[in-house]
Amino acid sequence: MAPQSPTPTTPDPLVLAGAAETAARLAAGEVTSEDVVRAHLDRIAAVDGTVGGEEGVAAFLHVSGEAALATARDVDARRAAGEPLHALAGVPVAVKDVVVTRGTPTTAGSRILEGWVPPYDATLVERLRAAGMPVLGKTNMDEFAMGSSTEHSAYGPTRNPWDLTRTPGGSGGGSAAAVAAFEAPLAVGTDTGGSIRQPAAVTGTVGVKPTYGGISRYGLVAMASSLDQAGPCARSVLDAALLHEVMGGHDPRDATSLTDPVGALADAARSRDVHGLRVGVVRELVGEGFSAGVLASFRAALDLLSDAGAEVVEVSCPTFAHALDAYYLIMPSEASSNLARFDGMRFGLRVEPAEGPVTAERVMAATRGAGFGPEVKRRVVLGTYALSAGYYDAYYGSAQKVRTLVQRDFDAAFAQADVLVSPTAPTTAFPLGSRLDDPLAMYAADVATIPANLAGVPGMSLPSGLSDDGLPVGFQLLAPARADERLYRAGGALEALLEDRRGGPLLASLPPVPTVTAGRPEVAPA
Repeated sequence: MAPQSPTPTTPDPLVLAGAAETAARLAAGEVTSEDVVRAHLDRIAAVDGTVGGEEGVAAFLHVSGEAALATARDVDARRAAGEPLHALAGVPVAVKDVVVTRGTPTTAGSRILEGWVPPYDATLVERLRAAGMPVLGKTNMDEFAMGSSTEHSAYGPTRNPWDLTRTPGGSGGGSAAAVAAFEAPLAVGTDTGGSIRQPAAVTGTVGVKPTYGGISRYGLVAMASSLDQAGPCARSVLDAALLHEVMGGHDPRDATSLTDPVGALADAARSRDVHGLRVGVVRELVGEGFSAGVLASFRAALDLLSDAGAEVVEVSCPTFAHALDAYYLIMPSEASSNLARFDGMRFGLRVEPAEGPVTAERVMAATRGAGFGPEVKRRVVLGTYALSAGYYDAYYGSAQKVRTLVQRDFDAAFAQADVLVSPTAPTTAFPLGSRLDDPLAMYAADVATIPANLAGVPGMSLPSGLSDDGLPVGFQLLAPARADERLYRAGGALEALLEDRRGGPLLASLPPVPTVTAGRPEVAPA
């Protein structure tokens, strides 16, 4: 890998502000949405580079500069005319490339969808647009969300803004890195086994996996339908809550969508009281395999909660030890079914055999061979085998039984505690390339996040501090299904305690992100 550029860039104050602060300044008329969007586009041009290039964060696969500016100008005009607007109107957002966006390339990080421009928006994108939020572009990801490092993108890896030689986590490393590098105040991610929370942990950001069904999956390119869930990425718990409120709510186009109201998540995030909160430390998620620096940061945060009046107890969830094994049977099985639609016949890549007859079967084989990367192929083969005749009950059926036991463990634990806690990831960000030849080590990055997906409960990662290697550590909070407000209440209070102790947000200590030699193409001048 090429060395980092020695020239840092000083961020514009407009990009340093969080979403809530920016929204307040927009409403007060102190700044325009066009100014805010231009500042972020300039920041992207300065530090992002190009995915697959040798420098830069490489968080974005596609930057929608002109479209974002058009939305910003429209919001500014409507605000000037006195029209009532959504609280986040004019605040820009980035969207993970697994979310379908009308008129914008959507590839899911795969060659098999290269160049596909959808004719419709995912429900959550419709809601972003309805709120007047300019979409800055689409962020990089592991192909079809299969990975824990964003190195399995068909277009090249994203880099961690804290250290460009390290991974930003995955599969949604692009969204987390964009937020951490101040390229976007907010981003959308998806979380199937930790793909929002684990990148948040290693980039020092906040990531939330809502209760399953809390945000519509309509328009998400599916990997594992019973596990996939969209959610917010932000630099604060309040900002995450504000974005969650925009995206959440019932959608009749998603059969798994909850009919519950979204709830007053932002109000909950403003809470500063943990007195009497029962905090359950999951015994199985604080032991072997977790680095000393991660555990030290986690325990220091626990001490803050205890000193503030929370009741810290230990709970045991014995089947969590088997959650990783069950997940890597259920998820590949569902993926092998979902990805069968990429057959070279209807949309996306089509590759015909180099020689011999052109039959449907041979076109499918050639298309999938050329279009899918090695990690996707590995999981499709594993899932197809687990679903095959003679092995279904032994593998897929047994994994679903373990899933039920994980859900029962959660029920028992929540009878003893209001929220459950653990480190989000066992280690800090690992070097790019260090686990590519060891899939099991890569999969282990999600050992603490996977149980929440199996049970459908909401989870949050927020930064607890820096490890002894100077890299961020994530603190995971889990709440019962449909108790997302409780998650934000506890998260907002802990964040305030942590920031009081360190004297401000963790990202204030982010080293300057090197500039790139050649930025992205500039948009039209103001």
